[in-house]
Amino acid sequence: MYNWFECKVRYDKMLESGMQKTVTEPYLVDALSFTEAESRIIEEIKPFISGEFTISDIKRVKYTETFFNESGDRYYKAKLYFITLDEKSGSEKKTAINMLIQASELKEAVEIVEKEMKKTMIDYVIAAINETPIMDTFPYSADAKKESAA
Repeated sequence: MYNWFECKVRYDKMLESGMQKTVTEPYLVDALSFTEAESRIIEEIKPFISGEFTISDIKRVKYTETFFNESGDRYYKAKLYFITLDEKSGSEKKTAINMLIQASELKEAVEIVEKEMKKTMIDYVIAAINETPIMDTFPYSADAKKESAA
């Protein structure tokens, strides 16, 4: 399971018109603490940004499930309600969860959620699926651990 932190990186981006514009882009990093998240995002972003950049914000975000799709170029946040019955009162109880889905388009994101949920026995309702501004994700991997130890 991932422990995601949303890190906002502020830097001067060269536009196609040749002008420079200061932008702030969000990235997701899998880390154990805010300090580790800051360290990891700096190391991950360095090769892609020329010039100076700053980490303008870091916040913890909770995604119960994460579905990566290498062909997808966007990230979608899906809000689902799991429906359970309260045995004492006999009433329905809805539990909200968030999922992060990598997909090319909204329709594909919905298909991924439905395909993954078919593997479970949980009754659910899709409350919302929205495209996020997230530029990229950096899950923790054994390779990253080896590199940082070297």
